[in-house]
Amino acid sequence: MSDQLTAAVVGGSGFTGGELLRLLTGHPDFEVAQATSRQYANKSVGSVHPNLRGTDLRFSAPDDLASVDILFAATPHGVSMQHIDGFQEAADTVVDLSADFRLQTADQYDQWYDGHERPELLEKSVYALPELHREDLPGADLIAAGGCNATATIMGLYPLFQAGILGGDEQVVVDVKVGSSEGGASGGKASSHAERSGIVRPYAPITHRHEAEIEQELGLRVSFTVHAVDMIRGASATCHVFPNERVTKGDLWKAYRGSYEDEPFVRMAAGGGGVYRYPEPKAVAGTNFAEVGFELDPRNKRLVVFSAIDNMMKGSAGQAIHAANIALGLEETAGLDFLGLHPVGAP
Repeated sequence: MSDQLTAAVVGGSGFTGGELLRLLTGHPDFEVAQATSRQYANKSVGSVHPNLRGTDLRFSAPDDLASVDILFAATPHGVSMQHIDGFQEAADTVVDLSADFRLQTADQYDQWYDGHERPELLEKSVYALPELHREDLPGADLIAAGGCNATATIMGLYPLFQAGILGGDEQVVVDVKVGSSEGGASGGKASSHAERSGIVRPYAPITHRHEAEIEQELGLRVSFTVHAVDMIRGASATCHVFPNERVTKGDLWKAYRGSYEDEPFVRMAAGGGGVYRYPEPKAVAGTNFAEVGFELDPRNKRLVVFSAIDNMMKGSAGQAIHAANIALGLEETAGLDFLGLHPVGAP
């Protein structure tokens, strides 16, 4: 009898659902017991995700959930809060990849979304990003994966708060560029190749919802803009920071090494040699790594922080698996050891 933990993926036909299934299929400690899709019920997983051809798994309708150890919900915003009772009845641990349980209060959902149907569960949810919440994850039964744009930004700025370089009242301007996979498998006219190819298009100039997560996790209000660019995978954040006090490169290296030196999925790229001198989405495509770097601009009293992730991995499915590993007492890097490819086409 297998001693693997059983897992279900609700919403398995989307891009993020496919990434979850790919990771779980190769994970040494998980066995995929169910993948649901109302649209593709009874069809093979490989017919929707061609990289998973050869697996025996077929999609089932989400109405009859299997009893499993852990359930991953890769559904649109608003679905998980409606079905959370069923999810929790089916599994001891639920990891939600939508925005439904990322924020801590009903007031936040009133401000940034359209309210919340189960606000009593918000304080019980743990934000999944292990670099910030590793100590809160063991034994957690409701885990919320962070948004990809928020994750990229938080990973870049977090060490500055840990080191006291930022205190919360400084000016910070964040510009994020993201690939088309952020729009999901259903997409829309703006995500079609003819409309997306060759663009650098601001689609959330102000009041992007992920600002709420950044403010919650860092205690910082940022001026935040997102651009859609001609890329499939990836999120790249450039943060312009204006500290109140003078900062040296030595201070910055101390801060970033202090926060990330022992982190298994953070790589520093801060102006070294070669072509890839700074964080680059192409260098982390398909991986759970975040690359982080910085430059100091003394003339303008400015610090520029760069961070890059694969939006579907570190920004979603990879982050969810990483958090699940910790929550269940597994080796935290299990199933996430892919280092990426080079050279590779546009991510």
